Amino acid sequence: MVADDWIEHRRGDGERVGWMVPRGEGFVVVDLLGRERSGPVDWLTAEETLEELGIGYLADPYMLTLENGGDLRVRIAEVSPAGVRVKRDDFGDIGAPQLYYSLELPAPATLRPLRADEVGRLSADSFGG
Repeated sequence: MVADDWIEHRRGDGERVGWMVPRGEGFVVVDLLGRERSGPVDWLTAEETLEELGIGYLADPYMLTLENGGDLRVRIAEVSPAGVRVKRDDFGDIGAPQLYYSLELPAPATLRPLRADEVGRLSADSFGG
């Protein structure tokens, strides 16, 4: 959940790109997944960092470690101040069953960007299993 002291930052088109969290004499940049992206910086640097970060990383594939220890390739389906919703990566197959997972904000460490060595790897859990 977004804390009361998190200051929302929106880019020029009104799209939320993250938050600035007061810390000491500065602000820590927090992305839309609720993850800290900087140490304490001044206000202008925090705004610039969020603008540069944008929202493109939300379109990247991620890996979600499940309770059983298996990994599932997922895509971010929805992000809000209340949490993160991910969906099993169906690789565009409109007939594939839709499988969603709701995560808290900040997103847990069990959700991480897909590593380069995992891009071509699929398991039964990753698709259709």
